Amino acid sequence: MLEQTHAAGSIEAKAGPLEQSKLADISHNYFVIRRNGKQTPFDQNKIKVALTKAFLAVEGGKATSSNRIHQIVDKLTFQIATALFRRISTSGILHIEEIQDQVELALMRSGEHKVARAYVLYREEHLKKRQVEKQEQTESQPQINIVFADESTQILDWGQLENLLNEVTQGITDVSVEKLLATLSNSLFDGIRQHELNELLVLTARKFIDQEPNYSQVAARLLLNSLTSEALTFVNGTLSKPKQSEMHHVYPDYFRSYIARGIELGLLDEELGRFDLTELANAIDAERDLQFNYLGLQTLYDRYFIHSKDTRIELPQAFFMRVAMGLAINEIEREEKAVEFYRLLSSFDFMSSTPTLFNSGTPRPQLSSCYLTTVPDQLYGIYDSLKDNAMLSKFAGGLGNDWTRVRGMGAYIKGTNGKSQGVVPFLKVANDTAVAVNQGGKRKGAMCAYLESWHIDIEDFLELRKNTGDERRRTHDMNTANWIPDLFMQRVIEEKDWTLFSPEEVPELHELSGKDFKEKYEFYEQQAANGLLVQSKKIKAVDLWRKMLGMLFETGHPWITFKDPCNIRYTNQHQGVVHSSNLCTEITLHTNDNEIAVCNLGSVNLAQHINAGELDTEKLERTISVAMRMLDNVIEYNYYSVPSARNSNLKHRPVGLGIMGFQDALYQLKLAYASEEAVAFADSSSEIISYFAIQASMQLAQERGSYSTYQGSLWSRGILPIDSVKTLAEERGNYFNQNTEQTLDWDSLRHQIQQYGMRN
Repeated sequence: MLEQTHAAGSIEAKAGPLEQSKLADISHNYFVIRRNGKQTPFDQNKIKVALTKAFLAVEGGKATSSNRIHQIVDKLTFQIATALFRRISTSGILHIEEIQDQVELALMRSGEHKVARAYVLYREEHLKKRQVEKQEQTESQPQINIVFADESTQILDWGQLENLLNEVTQGITDVSVEKLLATLSNSLFDGIRQHELNELLVLTARKFIDQEPNYSQVAARLLLNSLTSEALTFVNGTLSKPKQSEMHHVYPDYFRSYIARGIELGLLDEELGRFDLTELANAIDAERDLQFNYLGLQTLYDRYFIHSKDTRIELPQAFFMRVAMGLAINEIEREEKAVEFYRLLSSFDFMSSTPTLFNSGTPRPQLSSCYLTTVPDQLYGIYDSLKDNAMLSKFAGGLGNDWTRVRGMGAYIKGTNGKSQGVVPFLKVANDTAVAVNQGGKRKGAMCAYLESWHIDIEDFLELRKNTGDERRRTHDMNTANWIPDLFMQRVIEEKDWTLFSPEEVPELHELSGKDFKEKYEFYEQQAANGLLVQSKKIKAVDLWRKMLGMLFETGHPWITFKDPCNIRYTNQHQGVVHSSNLCTEITLHTNDNEIAVCNLGSVNLAQHINAGELDTEKLERTISVAMRMLDNVIEYNYYSVPSARNSNLKHRPVGLGIMGFQDALYQLKLAYASEEAVAFADSSSEIISYFAIQASMQLAQERGSYSTYQGSLWSRGILPIDSVKTLAEERGNYFNQNTEQTLDWDSLRHQIQQYGMRN
């Protein structure tokens, strides 16, 4: 902006046609705020038109044909524009009144006193006209009484309402206060309650989002205005409604009161009150409240903000600071780290997972995202697993259950001398558990059931999400996933048969993968062919594959997941077998009867790391370094409702660092989603993120030590995830096609890991 101002100043001395053209180019960087609050691009031609009209008012029609007048107008326009560019703030925004003041000043300085007088009179006349129109509009508006919570009433001040709409549309282009007022007036009624008026304001702006996306910001600001009033009234006992521009003065006192009130109500951890709250309050950036679009802020309002009896006591920046404080609670320099974590979250550069946002800084800080269990083949074990599901779901954990060990329909039950009904009835109970325990009343319970493709009940399993058939064998509220060994895909490609078994007769298959699985599976196929197994069924592999895909297209389930690569590339395979992924299929961790695997998640916002048309790797490295520390802190600070989950999480310290905003990043890079360039960007950015995440965990190991089961892992053997692709290629033989190029210095990182270990 400073360079542009200097450029404008240097042009003024010459004022030739070429310089006029350059000035016109510069002017495109500036914007004008009209009287209705609308922001439009600066156009110096409008100044020229206003000056011409002023000369016409004094000299009549001859002004339009006078070369002298045209030259004066051009010269004055140039002088006014350059003067404005010198005075302009770094925001690049002018107000219409500033421009008109400069027009008056330029006319007076040039000696055109008569024209200046005409222009002043013109401004005064139009000011009076606007005032009369505003008065008439106010008088024509119906009298609306607003009813407050204490049952007192007040007449709606239309002028105050218009001022509010002008405030929330400030700096937002292509939105209209007049349109909002007109729509709102048609919906108001006498006796409207205050909270109904606040909701109506938001809904009015939301109505226009499909016509103009910028109304999403307007709706968000109106919701923010309502939220601010709600929170300040509850926390500070004040009825004032500060403007957003005043919130940087309001936030510090509010934040300290909010922490004290939250602790008093039992909503916040008492330890938060022992932070230096003044230091944290001074670090809050109130302007970041304006970053939200409507859907984002409404979601936070509905589900995430701390509330007492349905009254929100938490404003957005207090929310981010509360989460940051929880994650820094065990740090030595915890104020410094809390501010660092806050800045990362509130900038949207990185976002913690939903349970972390829900519960950080609260008396029950269940911060982990998902839990993986393997269900045993005994009745008491099955119901113990369902109890664990309920306890984990209560505190907002998502669930991934491996059901492959449960025997199939028709299998013999020794204890009763009867026959099993198979896995499906138990899945129905699991489904209903997810519905009954709905994550503390904040969102639906989230659960996914996994079953291996050789299980005798696999065909019934595929139909669990169908909308037809016996409702007692349907699970409409639970996700399902296939757990497919590579051997099945090989049989599909080669159009061969596939054999289904009941797991109690083939127990080893559950624990094997790769070539070992293939060898044992073929052994059991031979036993079945020889009549040595009670339960087995031979089908065409391609027919089962078609049914899998058919159900996927029809119901979205079960989704497709692959057992062998998850185990072959698993860094902690010396500790156990991966039997499933989780609710969202983004982690692969081993499970057994003594360990419930835990995933601790967060996402880097890729779109926030695009700068000047390329990926900003320096910023990305800084973000990931802080994010990995936050994720590692989750493990220490986490509340564990089930002991076997605590055992697993503290032993292996697993974290998952994902990405969000990939499509937005492509948009900024001007890349089509389906282009080869987009695929190349996905490949390169993923490698960079993987490198920085592994590097950050290695650096944490330097500071805090390696996780307890590090020795014997692929990490300790110098095999990184990018290296394990080669192992997968060796296992699959001809059935492998993947880019294995490496562009970063992995050898150096590998050496550092073997020297310092890995934290996660």
